[in-house]
Amino acid sequence: MRPGKYDRKHQVLIKGAELRELKELDLAESFGLDRRIERYQGKRRLGLYRWDLEALLGALSLALDEPDDDYSPPLNKRAIKKLHDRLQAEYESAYGKDGMGAG
Repeated sequence: MRPGKYDRKHQVLIKGAELRELKELDLAESFGLDRRIERYQGKRRLGLYRWDLEALLGALSLALDEPDDDYSPPLNKRAIKKLHDRLQAEYESAYGKDGMGAG
């Protein structure tokens, strides 16, 4: 997906535990976002478009809803929740609570 004339790029800094947990998430069908996050080092801000935010919010929500089991490594749900809340606030400030705000 290519950005259009009116698509807004959001600059988000993700580092520390949030970045480690984000790199562990499964981001299927993310239009290259998974590769960008894999290469991301957390030193500069990451540019995310609306569809990137939506994909990340979906993956983070799934990770938070996933029950803990004995077979997979434990997730730092506090870091995931913190990142989810920050991205959700960014999304809502730009597009409104229902996602149909000015953009």
